[in-house]
Amino acid sequence: MVFPKRNYFFIFKLGFFALIISVLNGCKEAENGKSRRKVYVEKKNGKYALLKDGKPFFINGASGYSYCSVLRESGGNTLRTWDTTNLAVILDSALANNLSVIVGLYLPDYHETSFFNNPVRAAQMHKDYSAVVNRFKQHPALLMWSIGNEVSFPYNPSYNNFYKVFNGLVDMIHRDDPDHPITTVLLNFDKKSILNLVVRCNIDIISFNIYNRINTLRDDLDWMKWFWNGPFLLSEWGIDGPWEGTKQTAWGAYLEPTSTEKAARCLTRYQQYMPVEDSRFLGSCLFYWGHKQEGTHTWFSLFDEGGAHSETVGRMKFQWTGKTYKHEFPTVKTMLLNSKKAKDNILLTANAPSTAEIFVDSLGGSIKTIKWQLFKEDWLRINNQANTKKLTPLPQLNKNSTELKVAFTAPEEEGPYRIFATIYNNRGNFATCNIPFYVVGPP
Repeated sequence: MVFPKRNYFFIFKLGFFALIISVLNGCKEAENGKSRRKVYVEKKNGKYALLKDGKPFFINGASGYSYCSVLRESGGNTLRTWDTTNLAVILDSALANNLSVIVGLYLPDYHETSFFNNPVRAAQMHKDYSAVVNRFKQHPALLMWSIGNEVSFPYNPSYNNFYKVFNGLVDMIHRDDPDHPITTVLLNFDKKSILNLVVRCNIDIISFNIYNRINTLRDDLDWMKWFWNGPFLLSEWGIDGPWEGTKQTAWGAYLEPTSTEKAARCLTRYQQYMPVEDSRFLGSCLFYWGHKQEGTHTWFSLFDEGGAHSETVGRMKFQWTGKTYKHEFPTVKTMLLNSKKAKDNILLTANAPSTAEIFVDSLGGSIKTIKWQLFKEDWLRINNQANTKKLTPLPQLNKNSTELKVAFTAPEEEGPYRIFATIYNNRGNFATCNIPFYVVGPP
């Protein structure tokens, strides 16, 4: 079939306009690409925001693996994990409670060159995480991926393989799951790591685990604006860890605050030092939403082993929801051992009769029971980290009572010990306190 010349010209014009429209649509799609993503970071009018399903999402979160229903009831919206253990169960539980999850992908420390310089091991980890990403990237509870925890980003070229592995994971996730952003976690506001991370990597958000240094965070953020002015979140915050200048006895035992002191400190830190006014701040996760042995079994635990709530849970519910705080928790004023405080470096003679006593400001109800326990002090350290192995209470004191005072016999073996009291009220809440002491042999 032969077309008139004008039809050739018409077809050419039609094709040309079709090409222009296609290009324009492609540009529009590229421009609006983020808007089609499930979760992404948007910068608008100089302010960063995390958007989920097209709506702003500010993280009121907790770091842990459990108690999703309590987190939801307390006004929280996000759970942050450190690894992929039981990830399917965690994501499903979060979804059932209308929570989102920051999924942690464990990464060895950069010093472990035997791993990063081994292409077979590195490739296997890459393959395993690729399978995880592709399995869960469609899960409605997924908020973002977090590569590593408290990662240091070195300058030395000898660690180039570390960057190769790290960036390989970043590229894989960006390619396989463009619907969710990527973060990594630094310990405190590590300026050197921020410099190397920004120059050598391509993540979407920087996260910080920060405790007692939160009071200088605003100044650190302002100082760093000359180089990095991107979005960030606090992946862990809370009370001071034992490693952060906490007072010690003469023999090196850390003095743990009471649960009442911890709750007050958390609320103060959130209200005074959390940089909620910062245009780059995407939210925070309280540590630790669960029960764990770290330093002691009560140091960071916001719940007991049976799921009872400490006062910090109630305080954060007040902060997250704005509802009137109901004082339904026991509050401890102090604890004494033979009429002495922990700071008095208490020495007990082996097999000597002793007395411990708790002084409370309020019970938040009535006493249900007080769990009195005696433990050997936890001296085990693995790579300068506190022991996470559950300890066994000693027979000299392991009882339940309703009395605020208890008598016991000091252990026979010389060494450091710690006595604990866990106070439960009739509302199912609890308070904790403990006091360290040292047993010396008889003269």
